[in-house]
Amino acid sequence: MSEGCAVSVVVVLPLILFLLGSSRLCYSTDSDLYCLRAFQQSVEDPLNSLRNSWNFNNKTEGFICKFTGIECWHPDENRVLNIKLADMGLKGQFPQGLENCTSMTGLVLSNNAFSGKLPLDISKIVPFLTTLDLSSNSFTGQIPMSLSNITYLNTLKLDNNRFSGQIPLQIGQLNRLKDFSVANNMLSGQVPSFGNVTFGADSYANNQGLCGKPLDDCTGPPSKVHSGVIIGSAVGGVVLVLVLGGVALFFIMRKVVAMKRVVDPDGNRWAKSIKGAKGIKVSMFEQSISKMKLSDLMKATDNFNKDNIIGTGRTGTMYKAVLPDGSNLMIKRLQDCQQSEKQFVSEMSTLGSVRHRNLVPLLGFCVTKRERLLVYKYMPNGNLYDRLHVAEGETKILEWSLRLKIAIGAARGLTWMHHSCNPRIIHRNISSKCILLDADFEPQISDFGLARLMNPIDTHLSTFVNGEFGDFGYVAPEYARTLVATPKGDVFSFGTVLLELVTGEKATQVSNPPEGFKGNLVEWIAHLTSNSSLQDAIDKNLVGEGIEKELLLFLKIACNCVTLEPKERPTMFELYQLLRAIGERYNFTAEDDFHTIDMSETNTLDELIVAK
Repeated sequence: MSEGCAVSVVVVLPLILFLLGSSRLCYSTDSDLYCLRAFQQSVEDPLNSLRNSWNFNNKTEGFICKFTGIECWHPDENRVLNIKLADMGLKGQFPQGLENCTSMTGLVLSNNAFSGKLPLDISKIVPFLTTLDLSSNSFTGQIPMSLSNITYLNTLKLDNNRFSGQIPLQIGQLNRLKDFSVANNMLSGQVPSFGNVTFGADSYANNQGLCGKPLDDCTGPPSKVHSGVIIGSAVGGVVLVLVLGGVALFFIMRKVVAMKRVVDPDGNRWAKSIKGAKGIKVSMFEQSISKMKLSDLMKATDNFNKDNIIGTGRTGTMYKAVLPDGSNLMIKRLQDCQQSEKQFVSEMSTLGSVRHRNLVPLLGFCVTKRERLLVYKYMPNGNLYDRLHVAEGETKILEWSLRLKIAIGAARGLTWMHHSCNPRIIHRNISSKCILLDADFEPQISDFGLARLMNPIDTHLSTFVNGEFGDFGYVAPEYARTLVATPKGDVFSFGTVLLELVTGEKATQVSNPPEGFKGNLVEWIAHLTSNSSLQDAIDKNLVGEGIEKELLLFLKIACNCVTLEPKERPTMFELYQLLRAIGERYNFTAEDDFHTIDMSETNTLDELIVAK
């Protein structure tokens, strides 16, 4: 490995280790608790936006994930992924305590009343951010040069503040930056030159002293000093009036926003903001479905009421929609879609053409303002995770024949994606939550293709740092070295799902671990294997039905999928054939529909769609 590569891996290692769910982490989640405590104590909260939600008396694992504005890497782990506290009425200076949220990749504090200067060492406080949005506050002083050291930034929004001085030219070295704005400040001097992207004049608007492309060319100092002083004073006076007016307007708007929040108990403000676009048509891929408008989707979901939410994930929120004829659909509201409308429509055209009986069909989509809505076929039996891991007190257990049917059907769909679909697809986010079940418990895989919408950047390192290489507990261990998604990475993730099916345990933890063991499901299996007690992993609810040999064979196949060395794992096609052989006596294996099976491992990543 070259020295440069070694440095890159070391820099992101804490984040990588977390994603892999390593039990060997020395890091304690108490750090994240301290981070949020320090944040709450350092800001003023006149609207009680945090005080009413951030209760630190709860000691259960993952309790901070229910805090307003906090997104975690996993709902059962006190590890902060994003802090999103826009429109909260918060006051104070930039919170220094954020340095203890060492796994945080997103910070959004827009539309508040933060003030003061940004820390000069801000890159040491939030080194792994991919999104930093401090827009519409009252920050002053110069923009710190150390922002250029937050090398994973995709989004940097500093607009509508009171920053002055020159924009550090080093910011132009942020080669992953796709969204940048410093508009409506008091900045002057040469604007940065970004090598791989060009930001329009609107990114620099209402800064009277800025120059350089895409603005007017920079010129030398005026020949008459006195004229320059007069002109500068005049400009400064105008700017001061504009700033004072802007600050007054900001506080007025903030009060309006606060009032709206009080009368919005359902938390669907975003849906109310698009009511004016009700007439927009929903583009449908299925000719058999009647023409729909956005108003139809809003009516079918009761204006996207929270009571109709049937699932949430990194890609967005899923709502149940009930049409006038009584039929149901699923509507996904994408979260933080980074693509333009033109790019989005192009991606939808591709995803809408992907059809297989074990993939959830995309029926249509709708674009309005900044919202992106996807229309899917409704899956009445929910997802595999909820069916397999029933809540405490419930006794309904998923029987083995259904578990095997689900495993075979999901493997069939993934095999088609890897080997027969044109273009080929790597899912990259396989988990039991993305395997949905229809009325007959036939599995259908969801969320394929969405990573390109959430993060269209092609750089694998940037994508990985954004947390887009899978859910906690399912990530292939080689990603710590390669930072590249592969078909064998999908096999590892699906192997973890197979372990869930045969053990009944969750991927992130086991219910009755040996004393001192704090690892995840894959690590528990490795522990049992080393002690020659692998059979102890089989779900006790399945034992005693005369299928022990079948269960042990299934378990060993799953173990082959989660070996540390990718070359030792089967291909998805080989895995499907192994599972299909176990299921022959149940007579529910459908006829294969693989038109072209490429068994080689020579496909490059460029020949594949890296999908979520």
